[in-house]
Amino acid sequence: MRFAVVGAGAIGTVHARLLEALDDELVAVVDQDLERAQKLADQYGARASPDAASAYAEVDAVSICLPSALHADAAIEALYAGKHVLVEKPVDITLAAADRLIAAQRETGRTVSVVSQRRFQEPVVRIKEAVESGALGRITSGIVESAFYRPQSYYDGDGWRGTLAVDGGGALMNQGIHALDLLVWMLGRPVQVSAQTAQLAHQNLEVEDVAAATITFESGAIGLLLASTAAYPGRAVRLSIHGDQGIAVMDDDRLVALTTEGGEGVERHTSSRPGEGAAGGVGRGVAEAATPSGADGWGPVQLAHLAQYRDFVGAVVEGRAPGVGVADGRRALATVLAVYESARVGRPVEVDG
Repeated sequence: MRFAVVGAGAIGTVHARLLEALDDELVAVVDQDLERAQKLADQYGARASPDAASAYAEVDAVSICLPSALHADAAIEALYAGKHVLVEKPVDITLAAADRLIAAQRETGRTVSVVSQRRFQEPVVRIKEAVESGALGRITSGIVESAFYRPQSYYDGDGWRGTLAVDGGGALMNQGIHALDLLVWMLGRPVQVSAQTAQLAHQNLEVEDVAAATITFESGAIGLLLASTAAYPGRAVRLSIHGDQGIAVMDDDRLVALTTEGGEGVERHTSSRPGEGAAGGVGRGVAEAATPSGADGWGPVQLAHLAQYRDFVGAVVEGRAPGVGVADGRRALATVLAVYESARVGRPVEVDG
């Protein structure tokens, strides 16, 4: 499949490498900074362009790798140009923008997927299977921790990071949304949020570097969330899902516990390669017999990103829905925005949708 990557920054560079590993063709790199676009394009034998419309004539699909507030509009432009779209998280920074994208996807009938690669990690797929099969019984609670670290230079290096207008938020909107998405995927529709946020380890930001929330779900289950970019030196995402007949825990990108009633207790698992499975459709395309060429030395999160690309391409070719759709991206965004609103007003708030 022929791709254009829109946005030649750090995440655009990641997407270019993913496409190379999958043996899909990167045809064009689009960026208003033509010099930056050319530098990335030259690495992969692609064409650089400051204009998306001219690049779209040559491609089948588009990867949107722009700053967050530009995601929906860029994706909509690609859809109406007849292209399939993979858009980086978050889907955008407002629900109005997400809803415009949903409407455009319905009107054009093209495939749209929102990046949430952690759903494709083998331990996550196995936990989801345990939830859906009933092995854990009724799901009662879940905890997700995204305790990362970003130095001040991370925010100072790009004018849009740490701004409300373009970044839309901080540790939760930009980093913790991946972990939050896992909690929502496991526990179902969130209905109410009670939260606090703070800026504690960085300066001159308009957004938080720590967020904590209690989330009530439609099922009655309760989730706890921590997202931070102020936890030196940072650690891997930790996810713990609890039911009345079992518990499952991912830590350090490994399934470290899967204990069920009548089972054998703790199950140790050390594989770092996305494995087979079809939890909610996400298992499609996850497993490969060998690491693709160009992906040697990649960690589990990078391989999961590769697996989501594989799922997206498969969805286009097979005419099916992708593992992560725009509605999934909207639900994660709605929960993030509810966290921010609750922290702002100092009381619980309802989640929109």
